Amino acid sequence: MNVRFSQRELLDLAVAWLALGVAFALFFGGGGRALLARPDALLGLLPTSLLTAGLGFLLHELAHKVAAVRFGQLAEFRADYGMLFLAVAGALAGFLFAAPGAVYHRGRATLRENGLIAVAGPLTNVALGLLFVALELLSGGTLASVASLGVRINFLLAGFNMIPFGPLDGNTVEEWSTTAFLGVGLPCFGLAAWALFGFSLP
Repeated sequence: MNVRFSQRELLDLAVAWLALGVAFALFFGGGGRALLARPDALLGLLPTSLLTAGLGFLLHELAHKVAAVRFGQLAEFRADYGMLFLAVAGALAGFLFAAPGAVYHRGRATLRENGLIAVAGPLTNVALGLLFVALELLSGGTLASVASLGVRINFLLAGFNMIPFGPLDGNTVEEWSTTAFLGVGLPCFGLAAWALFGFSLP
């Protein structure tokens, strides 16, 4: 299996990574009011957000791409610059809506294969979130804080992407199999709710 990236794709991935890093830093830092009141705190969150949100985003999209290529598809990520702007603007206002783009693939694929390509992304975020849980439990100080943010971001990404609406992964999975959607979606929604309401940053 040969996974290649075009220059345009690498640029779109880099821009989406940066925009999501800024959006998540603003959101977890309290939004626009916090930006005015505590700009140093938000600047301190940015590198961590770029690492955790960036890693979660990149691996999510890479999982889609690898799965698509595995099924004989031509696949490439394209950023949605309008949605990236909305993500940053929303985070400034205190809410987060992250839909940075998508991996577009073409070629013959069954409904099952499309479903498996779609579910690969959220499952990757769940796996990465669990790795961050282990890191948080086994570490302390700054590293534990970074891991805590990684848990929240990846579980939120998993839950959001499993919503059965529009171009989101959950819609494709539900079209393939209601059983698969419930089996993956319900745990993802539960983890996302826990990440959002169940605990706070150290």
